Amino acid sequence: MDAAWWDRRVYGREPDDPEPGPRQGHDCVELVGGPLDGMLLDVTGWPPCEVVDGALLMSEHGYFGPAGRSQYVPAEPGRYGDVGRFVWRGDVP
Repeated sequence: MDAAWWDRRVYGREPDDPEPGPRQGHDCVELVGGPLDGMLLDVTGWPPCEVVDGALLMSEHGYFGPAGRSQYVPAEPGRYGDVGRFVWRGDVP
């Protein structure tokens, strides 16, 4: 991982967190597209079945505002680069 990876903010961490980036020993995926594009999601400890399902993440910048969720699913093999990316599929209320 390059230096830019370590400078990115992890979803769920507060903007004023003194260490908003990924932590050593943690597994993170990159969020691609949608309102959370470019952020990282810490999936450390997630069972494999949950990683395969993706995630519904709260985002006040999505279509439904603060009450909505943004759906991210694992990238298809060969698309959006390599493994380790969740791609935005849309927003839900």
